[in-house]
Amino acid sequence: MIQHIVKQLDPLPPKSKLIIFGGGFSGQRIASLGRRLGTKVLCSRRKESSEGADFIFNTDKKVSNEVFEGVTHVLSCIPPSLTGEDPVLNKLKTQLLNSKTLKWVGYLSTTGVYGDTQGEWVDENTSPNPQQERSIRRFSCEQQWLGTKLPVQIFRLPGIYGPGRSAFESLMAGTTKMIDKPGQVFSRIHVDDIAGAVLFLINLYSQGKNPSLVNIADNLPTNNLEVIAFAAKIAKKSLPSKIPFELAKETMSPMALSFWQENRKVDNKLLCKKLGYSLMYPDFKSGLTNCFSYLK
Repeated sequence: MIQHIVKQLDPLPPKSKLIIFGGGFSGQRIASLGRRLGTKVLCSRRKESSEGADFIFNTDKKVSNEVFEGVTHVLSCIPPSLTGEDPVLNKLKTQLLNSKTLKWVGYLSTTGVYGDTQGEWVDENTSPNPQQERSIRRFSCEQQWLGTKLPVQIFRLPGIYGPGRSAFESLMAGTTKMIDKPGQVFSRIHVDDIAGAVLFLINLYSQGKNPSLVNIADNLPTNNLEVIAFAAKIAKKSLPSKIPFELAKETMSPMALSFWQENRKVDNKLLCKKLGYSLMYPDFKSGLTNCFSYLK
């Protein structure tokens, strides 16, 4: 739970102001943690009616100078446009470059930029080889950010889960599918560890420890069947029969199928061993136990 992360993190420097573009699942969690640490945080949404909308950012509305006043840190969680352009840079590059107070910029990307490695490990030194269109667009945005003269860090994330977005939702709804594809593994990260790692890395950056790329993933890539079986065990739910992948893929959406077409394990040694971040949920068992506590 988020109060546990607060105890293991240092607050950001005094008078810090963090602007987060994209207040979705990860963005809201990062904003919440930043505020708990005493930082002023403003989070964007596309509509005023959206939860957690401190200001509006979309293709139609200009961001006021007041939002940027005194900004020290900026994080973009917004996906690329269909043409592979970054919406934040597209509209706000000049304002970011002209800021006299900006010390750090972060961009949430995807480990999908590594492409398919047939189950082999990838780390930050692995050459990107994006194969899905959405991953190609993400890699394009990474290059756009790194091509600026801004103090940028790129965070590559695997499958994101957390309370309200985990294996339990389909279990409770009775829609779980036990897809069996031998050798297939997925890497994951709990949303609280995304928030914790981002705030941890912001502080390290100010100390001169500033790698331009960091994978944020847990310690245990594994197959989906193990994850679902563990969730069913602690929720005391029965499991449906396994479905061979070759049969299941016939009814999959193109998006779902694309996830199963890539197989890789994401190495987190830079984050956890070299930089020293301590994961709150180092594997799916600890993470799902946390998610289940919200259902009780």
